[in-house]
Amino acid sequence: MKKLISRILMGVAILASSACTKIDNYPGPNASFQGTLISSTGGNFPTSGGSTQIWMQQIGWTAPQTIPSKFDGTFEDTQLFSGGYKVVPTGGAFWPVYDTVTVNLTKGTTHNFTVTPYLVIKNFTATLNGTTLTLTYDIDAPVVAGLPTIKDTQPYVNTTALVGAGASIQVFSDANAVTINKDFIDMTAADKSMTLTVPNLIPGRTFFVRVGVRLSDSYNSSNFSNIIQIDVPKQ
Repeated sequence: MKKLISRILMGVAILASSACTKIDNYPGPNASFQGTLISSTGGNFPTSGGSTQIWMQQIGWTAPQTIPSKFDGTFEDTQLFSGGYKVVPTGGAFWPVYDTVTVNLTKGTTHNFTVTPYLVIKNFTATLNGTTLTLTYDIDAPVVAGLPTIKDTQPYVNTTALVGAGASIQVFSDANAVTINKDFIDMTAADKSMTLTVPNLIPGRTFFVRVGVRLSDSYNSSNFSNIIQIDVPKQ
């Protein structure tokens, strides 16, 4: 009897061990999603360090996920599960997009989104005089009615091409911000033509520079210029 009980217990232990070491046969992430945020005014929609995201929710699942945008307005995630997803861009300085798009994700799926920016930065130029950089640019609004108040504008300066909000040298960037706090409709032509000055750049160094204009939407988001390279001569 004792031998029988011992064999039964041994069998139970083996079955339990087998259950604990059972291999998960569910397939891993085998799909990818990539694309570009395109401005309705032309060209890519410039962003800054994930300030804009692609919100996505797999159909049949409750937990959404996001893909951060890159500085040039592109996005990519190569570790996704295949299937149908509802997707929409969110979080940037553009008029909200309320309607999701359904995409069927497989390996290499591409989809672009067109957004209407709050503001467009035009005629962006940089002039270097010694170690002082002067930035000039104009702003325009594709849609004026209902536009959030314009809070401020500032340069973004960094030593790499990854430059923008959260990726800049404070003494050259935030320290040179200019407060605006005006509605676009109340701004004069002179108000919309802007100048920023960045003094005391380091001689012999290369900097990457852009400007941004921040608005008082729910994200405190900014519209950005393109990125330019500034080489400061040695003295």
